[in-house]
Amino acid sequence: MIVITNPSAIANEINIIDSLFEEGLSLLHIRKPDFSEIEIAEFIDRIKLEYRPNLVLHSHHQLAKDFGINRIHFSEKARAHNLDSPARFSKPCGYKSTSTHSIEDFNALEDCFNYAFLSPVYKSISKENYHPKENIFEVLKSRTNYKAKVIALGGIDSENITKTLENGFDDVALLGTIWNNENPIKQFKLCQKIVQ
Repeated sequence: MIVITNPSAIANEINIIDSLFEEGLSLLHIRKPDFSEIEIAEFIDRIKLEYRPNLVLHSHHQLAKDFGINRIHFSEKARAHNLDSPARFSKPCGYKSTSTHSIEDFNALEDCFNYAFLSPVYKSISKENYHPKENIFEVLKSRTNYKAKVIALGGIDSENITKTLENGFDDVALLGTIWNNENPIKQFKLCQKIVQ
């Protein structure tokens, strides 16, 4: 199970993140689109050192080496607009992930990606008016890419995790269900029990 940070700062966020890791969180995607490189560096620096291997950088990838982070994420936009060459994803990093919003995009991914988010699966908890345009489980039946894991994102909560995993997703990513909850740790543990 993956957790993605709230895009903006949250009260007590670093303590919550450390607690999530203490409870067994495997990966935390640091997605702070409006943070500068310095702000991202300060954010990472405040997370306990022992959890660095479990961090995934969405932006300012150049910081990965400085912090010993071995995981980077490419947004759909970065993937589509980076014109360097197929080597554009060969940054010094062991694990690469990306975002997709259609099964066609997921199926067409380059082999270098370990997993990709496919979203939205359900009506988003954190984004207004963001919902699937078609039945994602029907769409998933046309999956041809099995080199990358497909991770469900968008509206995932304790009520629908089982259905999501039973219908072909390899794992789930949580955002709104964690950060919009008055008790993020309790909510994480509830979701974690379902996945185990």
